[in-house]
Amino acid sequence: MDRTEVKDKIRTFVLNELIRNPGYGLGDDEPMITGGLIDSFSLAYFGVYVEETFDIYIPDTDLTVANLDTLNQMVDRVMQDAS
Repeated sequence: MDRTEVKDKIRTFVLNELIRNPGYGLGDDEPMITGGLIDSFSLAYFGVYVEETFDIYIPDTDLTVANLDTLNQMVDRVMQDAS
C-alpha cells in the first residue's frame, strides 16, 4: 500500500470516526489534538484502527500528541512499519 492510499484511509477514519464530520476540510498538517478537533483519548482508538486495518501495532508509548497530532504524522507512523 502506498502513502496516498494510507493517507486516504486514515483521513476517512479521522473525519468519520474521530472528528465525526465527513465534510470537514482537514489539512495534512492541521493540528487535530492541540487544535481542539479531537481529544488525546482518540489516539487509543486510532491505535486500534491501525492494528485492524494495516496489521501494524503501535505501542502505547508512541500514541502521543507529540507523535500523532496531524494527519501527516499519523501517516508517517503507519508508513514507518508498513512493508
